[in-house]
Amino acid sequence: MSEVVRASGTVHWIGAGLSTGSGLARLCEKAARVRLWHRTEERAARALDRLGLTGRAEPRAFDLAALDAELVPGDVVVSMLPAPGHADLLAVCVRRRAHFACSSYVSDAVLEQVPAAEAAGVVVLTEAGLDPGIDHLFAHSLVARAQEAIGADTAADHRFTSYCGGVPAVPNDFRYRFSWAPAGVLGALRSPARYLADGTETVADRPWEVTRPYVLDGETFEVYPNRDSVPFIAQYGLPEAWQAHTFVRGTLRLEGWLRAWEPVFEELKAGDDTRIAALAQELAATYPTTEADHDRVVLAVSLDVRAATGPTWSGSYLLDLVGDEEESAMARCVSRPLALAVRHILADDLPSGLNRAAETATRSREWLSELAGEGLEFTLRVDE
Repeated sequence: MSEVVRASGTVHWIGAGLSTGSGLARLCEKAARVRLWHRTEERAARALDRLGLTGRAEPRAFDLAALDAELVPGDVVVSMLPAPGHADLLAVCVRRRAHFACSSYVSDAVLEQVPAAEAAGVVVLTEAGLDPGIDHLFAHSLVARAQEAIGADTAADHRFTSYCGGVPAVPNDFRYRFSWAPAGVLGALRSPARYLADGTETVADRPWEVTRPYVLDGETFEVYPNRDSVPFIAQYGLPEAWQAHTFVRGTLRLEGWLRAWEPVFEELKAGDDTRIAALAQELAATYPTTEADHDRVVLAVSLDVRAATGPTWSGSYLLDLVGDEEESAMARCVSRPLALAVRHILADDLPSGLNRAAETATRSREWLSELAGEGLEFTLRVDE
């Protein structure tokens, strides 16, 4: 592992979409200089005005060549672009020996560049938002607490679930509020989900078809698995002596979502790419997100461990946040942990190469404490 390039103190925040919120303001308090890059300089300036940051960050018109020209070693580039845009940004960062951060999962295109980044002393920070991000922090914390109570070498089985969703604060007929691009939402639903149920690895080609009720504090939601949950058993450090009875990472929706979306599912079953692309545009027009709409983010992570003979342990985290006039709940929950992670890069706290927001129990507890101190509220419940 190469010595890390010392942070210069300058942060380049790329993109000012729905998930850019008060985390950017936090960086303006900590970084020596912040530049917000958007489609045009005018739009970047308008975004800064909306966030109350005029004069505290510099607006820029984004393109790779312009960014390349301004980067110096030790700068930090924060990508709020769609995931396919991360790899090109990272390539510029590696060439300029600038650090890189995003809230997205690690793509193959990003992973391919990690050896070069490590050799250049560049930090590549990923999965540092809400989901992925805060969910990882919750999971690592729960696993560590369970190990302290049960013992990592004790034969046991475990049930782990992690469900996250952005929903309307006031339910609508569609039972949903788009907090990211409709095309991305539909694309995720078309991707098979792999998870463990009753100790057996299961694949749902159409994830919505295994939607089930899920009760939190007396309120019923609907949940379904997404992506590939199985690799996270190792990522979260669950002991080999513990057998997985249930392990699911998935999406949470309001009760009634499954029925409200039946026409959408029929389109997805047909699988016509052109039609689905058009459907995404239709849904965006039919169910627009306005400034009057307030969203709600719910993230529930739980772990139950039962020893073959002896103790049991159960713990859960719940984050339930409603947006307000100043900021959406989604923007707060994505931008604040990302900004916290960037501040750790600025403090030269992270090693070169690939980092995720949560990789150890110690880091998870530290970062959760810092997020709580900044007003991002969540609750921990433990039964032993």
